[in-house]
Amino acid sequence: MKPVTPDAALAAVVGAAPLPRTELTKKLWAYIKKNGLQDKKVKTNINADDKLKVVFGGKKTVSMFEMTKLVSGHVAK
Repeated sequence: MKPVTPDAALAAVVGAAPLPRTELTKKLWAYIKKNGLQDKKVKTNINADDKLKVVFGGKKTVSMFEMTKLVSGHVAK
């Protein structure tokens, strides 16, 4: 896959180096799991901390599917 470059908001979570979208997703999930941000009751929801809230457009909670769409707006191809 072609590498994509995260913008400043996303780089705060996954790093600034260009990386394939698959790796970006892996790093994002590693961050979510490390910080316990997956909702305990509704496993498909992600509860944003301060860094992710910027990526999620200020939303406190997003679904996994919505997260993919929101993250796409923070990468340059």
